Amino acid sequence: MGPKDEKLYIVMVGLPSQGKSTVALRLQDVFRRNDIPTRVFNNGVLRRKYAPPMDTWSSQFYNPENRHAVEMRKKFALINIRNARRYLTSQGQVAILDATNVSRDRRELIEENLDNHPILYIQCVNNDDEIVELSIRYKVKSPEFSILSEDNAIHEFKKRIEYYRMIYDDLDIERNYLRMNSLHNKIIEEQLIDQLPLYSRIRDCLVTDVVKGLFLVRHTETFFNVEDRIGGDADLTPKGEDQACALGQFFKKKKISYIFTSEKKRTIQTAGMIKDLQQDCTIVPLKEFNEIDSGICEGMSYDEIQRTMPEVYSARKADKYNYVYPGGEGYNTMKERIKIGIKKAFFLNRKTDNIMIIGHRAVNRMILSHFLYRREEDVPYIYIPQDKFYHIVATQDRKVFELMKYQ
Repeated sequence: MGPKDEKLYIVMVGLPSQGKSTVALRLQDVFRRNDIPTRVFNNGVLRRKYAPPMDTWSSQFYNPENRHAVEMRKKFALINIRNARRYLTSQGQVAILDATNVSRDRRELIEENLDNHPILYIQCVNNDDEIVELSIRYKVKSPEFSILSEDNAIHEFKKRIEYYRMIYDDLDIERNYLRMNSLHNKIIEEQLIDQLPLYSRIRDCLVTDVVKGLFLVRHTETFFNVEDRIGGDADLTPKGEDQACALGQFFKKKKISYIFTSEKKRTIQTAGMIKDLQQDCTIVPLKEFNEIDSGICEGMSYDEIQRTMPEVYSARKADKYNYVYPGGEGYNTMKERIKIGIKKAFFLNRKTDNIMIIGHRAVNRMILSHFLYRREEDVPYIYIPQDKFYHIVATQDRKVFELMKYQ
């Protein structure tokens, strides 16, 4: 391919809160680390900078019947389109247009103005209502919505999405496009008419879980831990509170954007003492990270199970990974929900900051097995202490797994 063909426009497509900006920034990061000059051109940044403050949060600014607003948004789009063209005309190799771009009219505008290099459209789709809701709640914390209550801001943002839905045209006649499930990093559909530079690298990036810094922590000591009981929803002991405070002090100088927990008190209590020493940190309880359901054995000690239910104790000991507690679950049946929890955590971490998961012993074993090769029969024996944590980095170019002490 000649020099002209080595340059590429990537155009993001999708409704708000579908993960477009996360994907755009991930691609920019991967390319730059491989010495490929790349820049993201985000329409929202221009809108928030130059539009009247009233316009930026109001859903009416996105009403397709509001001709004044339509022209203003088109103006911002053209500024970024022309900036992207100038960038590739000079030193740039990849220009990423980060906006909804959901209408065929908008994409025709892009194609008319960016006819000097190939265009690859990447459409992001996410139908998980819980994650979309969490994503919206994150977005309305921005200064754009500062004059509104949270409920009103959420209402305006959801109305904005509905206005975009009214003009939504799926990718179909475009020459080159990928449609992806942005939560599960899965390619749903692709069409390539042109030979595109960097395509293999782009596709590999899109389907790879990326985390710059994951701290995997087990909740600190609970009253059930002291009594050697499993499951339940016990509180932290005084020692557990001291351990959580020590964790907070240890991570005080490390920026953590999100702490993901289970719905159990012991993980949320541990997270609260860490969050107290962070400047801008959100705790997100996810049901996917709840501890293994012990069924009829919930709240019992292993000694009690061995004495009163010897058949359960023996069967589980014989095949700990595949055994399912009567009325509950097992390691193997947890696998899919843990995987979904990990995907949700990565999806919400737009800034690619450090994130933390505070889980349980069995849960954390399954999370580690997601990143580390372990034979199934060995997973239930992965070491998960309460006075240490795992530090994980997982990118296309780097893998780090460290067990570190915080006290």
